[in-house]
Amino acid sequence: QLQASGGGLVQAGGSLRLSCAASGRTFNTYATAWFRQAPGKEREFVAVIKWNGGNTDYADSVKGRFTISGDDAKNPVDLQMNSLKPEDTAVYYCAADDDGPFRLSTCYYRQTTTYDYWGQGTLVTVSS
Repeated sequence: QLQASGGGLVQAGGSLRLSCAASGRTFNTYATAWFRQAPGKEREFVAVIKWNGGNTDYADSVKGRFTISGDDAKNPVDLQMNSLKPEDTAVYYCAADDDGPFRLSTCYYRQTTTYDYWGQGTLVTVSS
């Protein structure tokens, strides 16, 4: 299972750090990602870290403000969120791609269908 934590209420301009921990699983993970879903909207890609060298990719809306990090797939993967905006308010989910193989396509890792395991979500609320 994946366990996401660290959500909460923060004022605009503030910071939060989310963490995604894998437990009870033994598998090869090719990539770990964060997605988010705001009320009434579809789940959208936020960031991904790929475990064939630690390459990362970010949605344009969070680039320069959010940072995804982790040592490897079996240790917690964090999402540092700075300069938060009210439009960042959403339930944040972490997800893992266990099927592989590694793909060169950036778009591949931005799709929800790529991921095999999902955490339960953690709510981030940014007040204006």
